[in-house]
Amino acid sequence: MSRRVTAGRALRLLDLTNLNDDCREEDIAALCRKASGAAGNVAAVCIWPRFVGLCRDHLATTGISVAAVANFPDGSANIDRAVAETRQIVEAGGDEVDVVLPYKAWLAGNREQAKNLVSACKRACDGTAHLKVILETGSLKSPENIAEASRDAITAGADFIKTSTGKTDISATPEAAEVMLTVIKETDGKTGFKAAGGIRTVEDAAKYLEIADRIMGPEWVSPQTFRFGASGLLDDLLRRLADSGN
Repeated sequence: MSRRVTAGRALRLLDLTNLNDDCREEDIAALCRKASGAAGNVAAVCIWPRFVGLCRDHLATTGISVAAVANFPDGSANIDRAVAETRQIVEAGGDEVDVVLPYKAWLAGNREQAKNLVSACKRACDGTAHLKVILETGSLKSPENIAEASRDAITAGADFIKTSTGKTDISATPEAAEVMLTVIKETDGKTGFKAAGGIRTVEDAAKYLEIADRIMGPEWVSPQTFRFGASGLLDDLLRRLADSGN
């Protein structure tokens, strides 16, 4: 598959992201302008909860989803906090909630607590928003941990499982994607997958698409099942799409 074709495929799977600590309303307006263009629309924008209403206003006629983060980026074990932030997103009109699994608690052996947080946030989505659970695979480290955390998140109600926050030293890796997609296939095959953090080029995106096509089949990947979370990937996608070559 040519890199230009891959770029077109990846564009519609992109969660265009701004989770900078100093993000302002004008930055969100600029993000929303970039999300829709002549080359096509991204799948979603992913932002802090306080900007959900603003994004909805900017994207009202585009069909682009609004995603926001909860329990981010630290992955606290405080269920009340995670649920409150989830409700804030949903009540403001958010379509998707990207919640961080309390991975430190999970690694300490408190797996039920971690699952309970995911389940509580799923209930707080109230059937109107999709729940994407961030595993922070770079901190989980081993394939065994990544697989078990994936299973726990899916069992607890995740609509998507997501690699990482992009705020740690190790973000998305092809190795983690391989494990997570294998678990998805072994369960119901309906849970989505999101690779986030460190994906900046069409070549980066191609690695993950190739893994998904091999494990799940080429017809599985769609905005309903597969996302890229990135802030810088869009520029390279648009450059490749404007290129008349391969």
